[in-house]
Amino acid sequence: MKALVPADPTALHPMPDQPRVVQLKPLVTSPLIEVGEYSYYDDPDDATAFETRNVLYHYGPERLVIGRFCALGTGVRFLMNGANHRMDGPSTFPFPTMGGSWAEHFDLLTGLPNRGDTVVGNDVWFGRGVTVMPGVRIGHGAIIAAGSVVTKDVPDYAIVGGNPAVLIRSRYNEEDIARLLAVAWWDWPVEHITGHIRTLMSGSVDDLEKAAPVQP
Repeated sequence: MKALVPADPTALHPMPDQPRVVQLKPLVTSPLIEVGEYSYYDDPDDATAFETRNVLYHYGPERLVIGRFCALGTGVRFLMNGANHRMDGPSTFPFPTMGGSWAEHFDLLTGLPNRGDTVVGNDVWFGRGVTVMPGVRIGHGAIIAAGSVVTKDVPDYAIVGGNPAVLIRSRYNEEDIARLLAVAWWDWPVEHITGHIRTLMSGSVDDLEKAAPVQP
């Protein structure tokens, strides 16, 4: 029997002839960004600049968390809470950041609205040019249509699109979604995943449940 060899989660460029594709886990260095194994980003310009070009206004302390097996198309961007401005006065301009005597008023920039961490589940597919606003939570198995602006939480296995993104449809009914979440295939040992790629890509929920590892 032919030996089954899992893909290498530490390979920055999993497809050596396609430098536009990078796995994010071996790339990111910021302690404020957490990415699960096998999640990748595709960009013909410079995919390795993901942290600076695609995660914007990230001054902390909120975190960006991306699960395993996520696919991020070109130009997917996460806007973090550092992009917020005051809106309770006549002007929204951040005067203290410009320096000079204006910097004496830096206290006016404390306590800005903060929606917390931005969290992406496992097995999420982002189309080209998606923008995710601060503090959004995107469920497992979701699909975000190209060009969408995600301003609110996305349910598990939902397909959303538009500006602002709205629910187009659910990929499965509520009962099957509960079954899929219980199976949580993304947490299987990678050796077990390797033996069930065809089931994962083209099988039914029944097939997936049958393929799940036997619990000790």
